[in-house]
Amino acid sequence: MSESDEVPPGLNPAVPSVARMYDYWLGGKDNFSADREAAEEVIRLVPGVRELARENRAFLRRAVEHLTKTGVRQFIDIGAGLPTRENTHEVAQRLAPDAKVVYVDNDPVVLAHARALLADSPRTIAIEGDLREPKSIFDHPELLAHLDPELPTAALMLSVLHFITADRDALAVVAQVRDSLPAGSHIVITHIYAGDMPPAERAAGRAIYTRTSTGPAADRSLTCLTNFFTGTTLLDPGLVPVHDWRPDHPVPPRMDTGKPYVLGGVGTITR
Repeated sequence: MSESDEVPPGLNPAVPSVARMYDYWLGGKDNFSADREAAEEVIRLVPGVRELARENRAFLRRAVEHLTKTGVRQFIDIGAGLPTRENTHEVAQRLAPDAKVVYVDNDPVVLAHARALLADSPRTIAIEGDLREPKSIFDHPELLAHLDPELPTAALMLSVLHFITADRDALAVVAQVRDSLPAGSHIVITHIYAGDMPPAERAAGRAIYTRTSTGPAADRSLTCLTNFFTGTTLLDPGLVPVHDWRPDHPVPPRMDTGKPYVLGGVGTITR
């Protein structure tokens, strides 16, 4: 995508988008020069960020496969990002053709691409929504018409919660999502974790994200990340680096101490 292409209304190609930066890291073409420049800045700061993006995507596949095999037939992917390979609906419907998926995003480019991709997929829809306002998502008329409110549902929040910078607000949002789901449902979360990253590098990373349309990203403690799963039972192996969550091939040990990584987990709602 280039600035000469037709730009959807309300989009400023000069402002980097987190979704389009992620697309760039995954090798996609749906990004502008501002996105590529910001993404390269992150690469210089965290050389392994492309691998982190791929691992986050692989976690999505494994989590959706597991939940589909256990009988889940409804998925809500909040902050879904630009379509790429192994999208939620492709993974779920490969195992269960009757699975239904709702993609939720507030980026006009994401929505335009998702709706084009899903034109011939009646069991999957894309709606506009913002994780900061869960009620508007769960009250959306298209979601209500698409999903059965009594069937167990998996809500995916992958690499989006760190853009709600206040811990209290992020925890409240997750609680609202959890409480909006039927009994026997699940929440699936991944979140960047800075670990032992030096303070100066953390500040540099926050400065890059502050320039994006989404805004700055939060650096959270392990305690806070664990508390996202309050009211659920964490499936084994718990909240772990995403490459360690039920890997389908041997995982080599990590040597890149002092750099961030992505934690992920799946919680079954207990009520």
